[in-house]
Amino acid sequence: MNDTVVLRVDAVPSASALVLRPWRMQDVPALVEAYRDPALRHWTSSSVENDADAVRWVRAQQRGWAVGDRFGFAVLAARPDSTHGQLVGNVVLKEVASGKPSAGVGYWTAGHARGRGVAPRALEALTGWAFDTLGVGGLKRLELLHQVDNSASCRVAQKSRYEFEGVLPAAPPSFPLDGHLHIRCRDA
Repeated sequence: MNDTVVLRVDAVPSASALVLRPWRMQDVPALVEAYRDPALRHWTSSSVENDADAVRWVRAQQRGWAVGDRFGFAVLAARPDSTHGQLVGNVVLKEVASGKPSAGVGYWTAGHARGRGVAPRALEALTGWAFDTLGVGGLKRLELLHQVDNSASCRVAQKSRYEFEGVLPAAPPSFPLDGHLHIRCRDA
């Protein structure tokens, strides 16, 4: 797997098409801009204050691809000419290990793109890719965890057919409140 992986998500009546591709250094300015949003900063565990932070963050995403344990995708608005447009979010498949039957998923949506179905559509594309690409190697279950007070993430999980499995206890400092665990299993 490498950075030639590109996933396309069709347009829907209320939203334009999306393109998912591995993060690149050219995304640094857009990443810094996205992290200026207070809501994004509140719900994510990473901190991107400036270009240097963004470069480190993108390099970490690239290392994940190289090692094969984390697959982060920049989510971009697709342009009619098939080029990639503005950064609208992030989706990630994480905690991947050979022979391990489960992995985690995560996502965020840039402030300017919220309310347009970006996260559920990107998560659906990531889910299909994960099961198609890694399912043969034994991936059977994807887990989505969000804090109990993050109702927007709960809606994304439900729209993306991740079933509520239960409440997990808080694990401060990175996860200060109890969390909802949602799962999606590979179709047999």
